[in-house]
Amino acid sequence: MFARTATAGLRTAFRAAPRAGFSAPRLAVPRQSLQIRFLSAETRTAIDKAVASAPVVLFMKGTPETPACGFSRAVIQILGLQGVDPTRFAAFNVLEDAELRSGIKEYSDWPTIPQLYVEKEFVGGCDILVSMHQNGDLAKLFEEKKLVVEEGKEEKTE
Repeated sequence: MFARTATAGLRTAFRAAPRAGFSAPRLAVPRQSLQIRFLSAETRTAIDKAVASAPVVLFMKGTPETPACGFSRAVIQILGLQGVDPTRFAAFNVLEDAELRSGIKEYSDWPTIPQLYVEKEFVGGCDILVSMHQNGDLAKLFEEKKLVVEEGKEEKTE
């Protein structure tokens, strides 16, 4: 009810009666700037812990074995092509937790999922990672941070 009253008041304030030779100013405020966000301390702490849980962290739809969207699948494929060490990688399925799904978008101020973090720093979503993969920046990043499987070192499968 308060929101409706406040909004009605704003509309009335900016709908001043036109005077001769004068037109009322229009309110030019983007809708997003009026949006108030609330990320609970509990959710922020949980995301902080998740981001710090491994050097390479991916928030995705589904799991690495069974991605639930094409963008998440593309990022998993890129990480595989880059040779990211699986022992230094963690993935979180945002479909399992609605608070995580909405919270991670606010946490990073990035509207889409998947989202990749490298050493607690947000790198980007699928489009950014595809671009970085194509221009070689992603390979440089993983090599500088020593996050790729070393040549000659093979994974043991049991």
